[in-house]
Amino acid sequence: MFIVIEGIDGTGKSTQARKLAEHFTADGREVVLSREPTDGPWGALLRNSAETGRLSPEEELETFLKDRRQHVEQLIAPALEAGKLVILDRYYFSTMAYQGARGFDPQKIREDNELFAPVPDILLILDLDVDTALTRIGSRGDTANEFEQRANLERCREIFLSVKDEPFARVIDATASAEDVAKAIIAALA
Repeated sequence: MFIVIEGIDGTGKSTQARKLAEHFTADGREVVLSREPTDGPWGALLRNSAETGRLSPEEELETFLKDRRQHVEQLIAPALEAGKLVILDRYYFSTMAYQGARGFDPQKIREDNELFAPVPDILLILDLDVDTALTRIGSRGDTANEFEQRANLERCREIFLSVKDEPFARVIDATASAEDVAKAIIAALA
């Protein structure tokens, strides 16, 4: 099974990905937990750009595609072929949202990614209003970077929610406690 967790910054994706991995591991499943951007060379370049100044829109989109292609080839596809459960903290839906907010066509981004990137079995969209997300970003001691500005997050949230009617998508209200959100995710998967 291939599960992707998405949502704007501050929704608790990383926390929920870890909790979900722990849940399935406790059930005896072999779980691969990963994230995008990855820790590989392309992902590192993207992570650093969030702090040091974003790449041009074209360079950023191309770097996300390179990072994802490497991720699919080296980790995601082999793990799925081996029968493992793969859980991702962000995937091409984030590229649709964040690069879509920079002016690219989200549907074209999706089409380009789905030429090589497998579609998830389940897409969990953690949804949260932008004010609460910004409060959470600030409370974790971070200063909002360029990806985390109000107008950008509002547009990204719209793009994430634009795929909510896909048969594999589930929208999860992320305003509750981490424990309650985890319970809602398990219920949605059931």
